[in-house]
Amino acid sequence: MTPAELSRTVLRSVRGAVEEQELSVAVPARIVVRPSPRPGCGDYASNVALELAKPAGRPAREVAEILRKRLAGSPGIARVEIAGPGFLNFTLGDEAQVALVRDVLAQGERYGDRSARRTHGGRSARTPEAGSVDGSAPVDGSAPADGALAGAGARGVVVAEALARIEAAAGVPDPRCVHAVPHPSDLVALLARLGSDEARWVLLRPAAHDPVRVPERPVQRESNPRFRVQYAHARARALLRNAGELGFSGEPGEMGRPVVEGAAGVPEEAARPSGPVEGAGTQAASAARTLKGLLTLLATYPSVVETAARLRAPDRVVRHLEATADAFFRWHDDFPPLPVGEQKPLAVHRARLALAEAAGTVLANGLRLLGISAPEHL
Repeated sequence: MTPAELSRTVLRSVRGAVEEQELSVAVPARIVVRPSPRPGCGDYASNVALELAKPAGRPAREVAEILRKRLAGSPGIARVEIAGPGFLNFTLGDEAQVALVRDVLAQGERYGDRSARRTHGGRSARTPEAGSVDGSAPVDGSAPADGALAGAGARGVVVAEALARIEAAAGVPDPRCVHAVPHPSDLVALLARLGSDEARWVLLRPAAHDPVRVPERPVQRESNPRFRVQYAHARARALLRNAGELGFSGEPGEMGRPVVEGAAGVPEEAARPSGPVEGAGTQAASAARTLKGLLTLLATYPSVVETAARLRAPDRVVRHLEATADAFFRWHDDFPPLPVGEQKPLAVHRARLALAEAAGTVLANGLRLLGISAPEHL
């Protein structure tokens, strides 16, 4: 279940309460649902009850209780709790997590893309390719001696290119972003000096009010966020290839228990340590948070694209991809998708492989919006 789906579920509960005269308010056009700010507060939270309390003429917690009763037992929602002055905290059921992975895999390149028109190749007919605003090929050129940026020209062009794709994916293409723009000399120089992927990442990563910091040369190691994101995608693809060689493929399902340091560390439910492992409970809780974090990042990717389009801020997509890559690596260590040693592939391996593929899909889709390659090998 994505935040958008949960938002629609909450909206239906408000509409039902109004129709049955439990609440006397105007039904809002949309309801904001965000990831919970801290552990122990469910998966998502909404302040809808606080917003409706004043027009309803009732205490916020009373409004929250009306909605809680209506939402309890909804498909995909395991628990609804009221916190503080009237916040609603939602804990999703395991079936919602499985449905999310299944949804990402079913949509593939279309996940997070609301473009109405698509070509036979799967790309939006209105979305330019990486390289230039009008879809022309990337430029090449020789860098001048100093190789420095000569103002905001390079940044402006690359941001416009990315926004053309992001806004088309969000379903709100901006006419300002569909006209051909000549590449200024500073962009030509930067592309020649750093290569297309690194140059675009460097220009897109800072927020609009932050300066651009250009490295001397691209660094192919995990300390470089651009490399880390591409490496996470390549790793996800490698897992699929390795699983294919072992004769199994991904299938959304239960993730099983995480590997616990000092234990046998196998993912099979039946294979447990023979005795208690010191710190195992803490490690398991940390692994559960890691899994939840990755799932939340996959679920919120479409809303991040919409926010980036609305605010004209491609750096929102960049930051989300960085967070997704980091979460993927942490999750991968706690929930290995491939069997170890003489283990046979089990249902948990197939479920983990499906989640790895879903993470790779989100990373590839985000990189594509930025005009940056998503390599199969790295």
